[in-house]
Amino acid sequence: MNETSAHPAKSEQVLVWDAPVRAFHWLMVLCFTGAYLTSESEAWRLIHVTLGYTMAGLVAFRLVWGLIGTRYARFTSFVRGPQAVAHYVRSLLRQNPEHHTGHNPAGALAIVGMLGLTMAIAATGWATYDEIAGEWVAELHEAVANGMLLFIGVHIAGVAVSSWLHKENLPRTMVTGRKEGSPEQSIRSAWHGLAIIMLAAVLGFWYLQWQSAPNADSPSVTARPAVIDKHTHHKD
Repeated sequence: MNETSAHPAKSEQVLVWDAPVRAFHWLMVLCFTGAYLTSESEAWRLIHVTLGYTMAGLVAFRLVWGLIGTRYARFTSFVRGPQAVAHYVRSLLRQNPEHHTGHNPAGALAIVGMLGLTMAIAATGWATYDEIAGEWVAELHEAVANGMLLFIGVHIAGVAVSSWLHKENLPRTMVTGRKEGSPEQSIRSAWHGLAIIMLAAVLGFWYLQWQSAPNADSPSVTARPAVIDKHTHHKD
């Protein structure tokens, strides 16, 4: 279970987030930002498509790692029901927040929501890319992407508030992997090797996408619709 306390005793910085969780987090930040910024431009379509597929692959990995990963990476350690979320929010409003070694219930809700939205973005983007449905899919794709942007904004605001109330730099913990806790709360391994494999797989996929890209100088080449696209595809 995810350890909880109203006032955690000062002890030491212990390892909580393994390297694959941290790599997943920052790769998702990079990919969504890049995909959203390139969604309106035909010139950046290959990057847009590649980042969209990368996000889908990262979510697939996170779902698996959420079942077999380290202590605080597993969904069973942090996913809670509405009552736990409400109780945590009330503790924030009282300015006496519960301390959770791993994800707090509100953060867990944000993670599950963003995973779901990413899968919806990937599914509607794929349908748009393969032209297997009408314009409504492209419209839905755009709406979900904008919803994801709004959701991220709320998440960032929540992280800022929680960092202030907990007196803990939560973004930094997702870089170092360490939070305040007792030695027995630390995970045994950071799994750096798996994080390196993740990064190598992503870079390898990007390389293959680049290598297989059509020659822009060829007059016979036409661009296909993007995987994550803010309704930029128009039929002739």
